[in-house]
Amino acid sequence: MSRKNKVPLADRVAKAAEAALDARQFASAIDILVGIGWLDLEAVERWRRGQVECLEEVVRIDLPRISEALRLFRSWSVAQGLLATRTEYVARTPHRQMLRFSRSGNPAVEEAYRTHWVSPALSEKKRERLSTKTSRAPELVTVQPLNAEWKCHRCGGTGDLLMMEGPGPACLRCVGLDDLEFLPAGDALKTRRVKARSPRYAVVVRFSKTRGRYERQGLLVEPEALTDAQ
Repeated sequence: MSRKNKVPLADRVAKAAEAALDARQFASAIDILVGIGWLDLEAVERWRRGQVECLEEVVRIDLPRISEALRLFRSWSVAQGLLATRTEYVARTPHRQMLRFSRSGNPAVEEAYRTHWVSPALSEKKRERLSTKTSRAPELVTVQPLNAEWKCHRCGGTGDLLMMEGPGPACLRCVGLDDLEFLPAGDALKTRRVKARSPRYAVVVRFSKTRGRYERQGLLVEPEALTDAQ
């Protein structure tokens, strides 16, 4: 596309925001960066798993352009009468640390990233439920590896399950989940009951070569929760 026919950034931001708003009744900075093609969802997932120090490291554009997009997004949201809601972004790791967006760590920049803009058409009660849902810490995910020869990057050990970290796979002992017990998938009612009783739990997945995706195999749960649900 020639420079003359290039779509202005403001229009691209507005289009991405409208799409997110139509789909979920709110729009976020991540929606904008993904929507205009500067950020991959796969990179977002790596960031959420704590494998990337900050989100800006995986955005495929320079910082001035990112800042411009965020300013345009805020201006568009205010003009549309959307409501600003601060959202917590928690890592999908056992430590549940707060995720960082910017290279600088500047509080004002972090706040801009964390702000979700919500449709005023939602009632206050629905906005509260939405805020609670989007701020909830994501489920921990462990993997049944296809490669039985894998090694923990921390201790050099191995096992039937692993959790991905920034430097590589880690064993359950090193991430503090080795005391949990496996509950196979299949009984949805029992799974819900045990999950509700287990303060700590992790989803177990395995990659399906035929389907080309990770599929849920069950849960790791606290032994007491499993016993209580029998």
